[in-house]
Amino acid sequence: MSEILTPEQVKAKYGPMFCKGFTTMVDEKNGCAQIIESCSSRGPREWDVVNRRRTKGIITEIYDQGHIVMNVEIGEKDLNFGPASSELGGQGIYSLRVEGDRVHTKWKGIAGASVGVGACIPQADDVIETIYPDDFRIGGAYVADVEIVSRKRVRLVIGVDDTDTPQQGASWVLTMKLGRECPYGKYLDHKIIQLNPKAPNKTTNCCSTAVAFAATEEEVPKIIEFAKEFIKKGSYSEDTVMTSYIGLKIPDDLRDWSWNAKSILYTIEEAEEAAKRNGVEIYHITGNKGTIGAVAAIGCFDLGLKAAGVPEDFE
Repeated sequence: MSEILTPEQVKAKYGPMFCKGFTTMVDEKNGCAQIIESCSSRGPREWDVVNRRRTKGIITEIYDQGHIVMNVEIGEKDLNFGPASSELGGQGIYSLRVEGDRVHTKWKGIAGASVGVGACIPQADDVIETIYPDDFRIGGAYVADVEIVSRKRVRLVIGVDDTDTPQQGASWVLTMKLGRECPYGKYLDHKIIQLNPKAPNKTTNCCSTAVAFAATEEEVPKIIEFAKEFIKKGSYSEDTVMTSYIGLKIPDDLRDWSWNAKSILYTIEEAEEAAKRNGVEIYHITGNKGTIGAVAAIGCFDLGLKAAGVPEDFE
C-alpha cells in the first residue's frame, strides 16, 4: 500500500527543507527531458551532481549552474550505485514518464541521500505529489525509493531582432525585461546573439537576442501573445520580428544555418525557409527586416559562448 503526500503534507511530516524549485520540461518528440532543481545551498548541489553522475540511470548530462540542471532520457534505466555505495551512499533518478499534464520521475537514495529524494525535493515548487512505498524510511542505512509527480512543462524560446535604431533602444534590454516581467511560465535564460557585422541593415553591433521560458501547454500561447504586445510597445523600429520555438533540442539544420548567419549574408526568404524547415514560427511585429536575426537567435540559443561571438573568435 503506497502513501501519497502533497508538498504541504511532506513539509508537515519532515519539517521545512532546502529545495526551492523543481522544474520538469519534456520534449516528447526527441525522447528527452530537462529537470532544473533549485537548492538553497551549494554543498548539496555539488554532492547531488557528483552522485547522480556516478549512478547514471536516465541521466545524459548533469551540471551545477547555480542550480542543478539534468538532461535525461524519457524512459527507464537501472542505476549503478557501484561497490562504493555502502561507504559513500548514493542517489539517482532511474525513470521518467509523461502522463497527460504530469511528469512522473522515480528516484533512489541511500543513507543521507534518502532525505534529499524523500523529504527535500517533494516540498519543491511545481511538485504536485510524491508516492511513497509502505516500507519507506529515510536517513541512516535505509534505501529510499520514491516517485515524484510534477507539473509538465515545455521549453519555449522567443527570438527577437531589430527593435532599436542608431539613436534609441537595445533589443537585448527589451527581451531581458520581457523575461522578467512576463506573468506566465518560468523565465529560464536570456541570450545575446552576435550576427554578421558586415550586414548592411544593422544598427551598431548587429546582435539579435532570445529568451526562454519553462511553460505549461496552456501558458505557451499566453506567453507568445504577451511577448508580441510587449515587444511592439517597446520597439523603436519599423522592422521588428519575433520568432518562437518549442523544444529542448534545436534541430541540427537550424543550428548550422544560424551559425553560418554570423558570416554569410542570408536573405529574408532564406531565413523564412530555414524557419519553416525547423518548426520556427515567425511574427512580423512592425516589419520584416529583423527576420534573419530573429530566426538565428533561436538556432544559436544553445551554443554557449559561441552565441555571443563570431567564427574567428573560436579558431
